Amino acid sequence: MWCDRCGESLAGGAPHPACAAARDLEPPRFCPRCRRRMKVQVLPQGWSAACVEHGVLTS
Repeated sequence: MWCDRCGESLAGGAPHPACAAARDLEPPRFCPRCRRRMKVQVLPQGWSAACVEHGVLTS
């Protein structure tokens, strides 16, 4: 598994403290399954992030 904010490994399954705090304020930037950079769109209603391999995540 990979961190969806910084793209680093989630060894042991625990999120990074700084990334966990920032996750409340911003959308993910990296796919948690393959570590690819995602295309992110932020709208007033929420956000969507698209991975070429794994599809779209939404808020």
